[in-house]
Amino acid sequence: MSTATPPASSQSPAAPSPAQEPSHNVSQVDRAVLEYLRSRGHNSAEKALLAELEGATPDDKGKAAETIDADELVKTLAVFAHKPSRPGENVLKDSSSVLQELTAMGNPSNIQSLISSIGSVGAEEILSLDPTDKQEGFRELEAWVDGSLDMYRPEFRPILFPIFCHFYLDLAQHGFKDAALRFFSTFSTSLSPSHNATLHHISTLLLPAHVQNDELAQRFRNEKFSVRMSRSGFGLLVGWLTEGVGGEALGSGDGFSGEKGKRGRAAVMRVVNNHLRFDVTSSNPSSVSPHAWEESTGLLSSLIPKASGSTNASYTSPQTFNASKGDLKLGPAPLGDELRAEAERVLREQAMVERDPAAQYEFQIPRPTSVPGMVIPSESDLLPHPPTFKSIDVEREVSAVRDARKRIRLDPTVLANLDASSPQASAVRARALPSICAYTLHDVVEGYGPLDTSLMAAGFSESYIRLWSLKSEKLQGMRSDFNANSIKDVSSLQKIKEKKGTTTRKLIGHSGPVYSVAFDPVGGSATPPKYLLSASADATTRLWSLDTLSNIVAFRGHENPVWDVKWSPMGIYFATASRDRTARLWSTDRVSCLRIYAGHLSDVDCLQFHPNSLYLATGSSDWTARLWDIQRGSCVRVFLGHQGAVSTLAISPDGRYLASAGEDLAINLWDIGSGKRIKKMTGHSASIYSLAFSGESSLLVSGGADCTVRCWDVKGSGGSKSKPRENGSIGLANGDNASHGDDDNLET
Repeated sequence: MSTATPPASSQSPAAPSPAQEPSHNVSQVDRAVLEYLRSRGHNSAEKALLAELEGATPDDKGKAAETIDADELVKTLAVFAHKPSRPGENVLKDSSSVLQELTAMGNPSNIQSLISSIGSVGAEEILSLDPTDKQEGFRELEAWVDGSLDMYRPEFRPILFPIFCHFYLDLAQHGFKDAALRFFSTFSTSLSPSHNATLHHISTLLLPAHVQNDELAQRFRNEKFSVRMSRSGFGLLVGWLTEGVGGEALGSGDGFSGEKGKRGRAAVMRVVNNHLRFDVTSSNPSSVSPHAWEESTGLLSSLIPKASGSTNASYTSPQTFNASKGDLKLGPAPLGDELRAEAERVLREQAMVERDPAAQYEFQIPRPTSVPGMVIPSESDLLPHPPTFKSIDVEREVSAVRDARKRIRLDPTVLANLDASSPQASAVRARALPSICAYTLHDVVEGYGPLDTSLMAAGFSESYIRLWSLKSEKLQGMRSDFNANSIKDVSSLQKIKEKKGTTTRKLIGHSGPVYSVAFDPVGGSATPPKYLLSASADATTRLWSLDTLSNIVAFRGHENPVWDVKWSPMGIYFATASRDRTARLWSTDRVSCLRIYAGHLSDVDCLQFHPNSLYLATGSSDWTARLWDIQRGSCVRVFLGHQGAVSTLAISPDGRYLASAGEDLAINLWDIGSGKRIKKMTGHSASIYSLAFSGESSLLVSGGADCTVRCWDVKGSGGSKSKPRENGSIGLANGDNASHGDDDNLET
């Protein structure tokens, strides 16, 4: 329906006033429309149409008269067919009673005879195509949400996003390209901070073919968008949709009034009825953090794995799925008795040689202790590993004990009530926060790499890897003319090394940009790493020897670029994340993958091993993070709450917490055992690409594209400072949701 269509008159039909008779060159259809408008008293519309017909140019008059089909005529007449007793209600809404209503209205016989040859058409479908209805409906809805009470606004805001998306997709699918662009530019601003990536994506869908062939658009069409809402809030929403009033602040609006307002409400109700699913809870809105509503909001049905052994049964919420998987074994991995005894013997000998009185009682390696709520795995639960240990394993365990002895205990909780201007502030801050050692890569367009105490590596878009020696030692590779049969011992190996070397070297072998590199952790801090893994856009992962500075093997199996690669904590095994929506487990002694972890709906962007090597965490562009049982290949936890792609993950050394961050500028801290979000930490102003826990799991460090490094208190309760709510309650709630909210951070 054109935006210039005049609204239906709310008065009784007036006596037709003398009007200019149309000229003889007006078509029969136009005469019928003019006669109908005159009989219904729409004089202004009649004059406007007559003026347009009479104003045709001589060239137009020479042409054959244009005709419209019967369906188009009904669409034209349907707007003006209303009951005088109930202004604004269209009598053609019920398609089965179109002719009866027209007969009762006393329309001229020629109009009735023309419509009698038309199939039944309901005005509801016709009016739903009006682009102005969606604009008006969303404007009224947004004004109502913004004008609602502070205690209800956080649970009302999530409904704006799906309704906006459906309105835009409806306009694009029905060919209203210009109206869709106007709608997007008018209302997308308020939604862009939380949904920037999705809004950018749907803004590229301009034609019906785009909508029909786009995966995200079809997910909106075929799935119901879940929205969590309190019972009282849901009652206010239903009251506003059905009556047009209720819940808004005084003076913020008058509800729906007039024909356009009623059609706007009908457009909103169609989306609510057909595409939204409400999870109504009995919780008091004032006791729930604003961020808690996000966890049960979104297109959840495809994000939550299906029930085992069933293709139809599904879980309605991530909490239900996580609870169905039972308890996880999150305790530390057990250490073999023989390896433990040997490491303790070496520690005892070193303590005697060094004659360190402080160390003579610390040579024993502590056995894993059971933390309440955590199950310690047995050796049979771990991934297969060599039956005997090597000398490097002993060195690793010994160095771990010595490092723990020298480690500075970071305690950020002491800063909670500290006055920054007090004399003792600097001393307390030095004890609570880590020192920073930073290396800067200059003139690098794209590159990323890990840091060891002796080496640093980075992958570049030019398809190579560069190594740096942090101790200014020469990096020497093997000569290209050596004979493998001449290598008999270590001394002969040294002879075939290059005579000269530099403190930096290139590793060339990939045929695409290198996105991720990782040093092997087998030696720990005791010895420099022996191997390096690299992941590339050429869909391969390569293993490099740092002794020979050459490529040993290329692992092939992914069908698309490999975004991330990580070693397992004990070496031997590693995992990769790819654009083909899968993560894969590999072993250095095989060229084919051992497990495939499939279930994400988009790219798997990052991954992280659990410290005990039993589980693998993955983050995806589908806004979710998942935890997989490494041996069984099944998903055991799903974490929903992000409003953008998850670009980085970190698991605390004690195995209890998972931190995830990404393009929504937020860091979510999760309890792995229950799968619940502990708190949401915000502060970065650009995408977050790096996370790391301190050794005692009390501090989290994040790095982002906003050129800042931020330190976060993990053990703190989080949340904004307590403040009175409008209903008089205090901002900090009791129960599971007490720790939700923004957390304070210290910026470096």
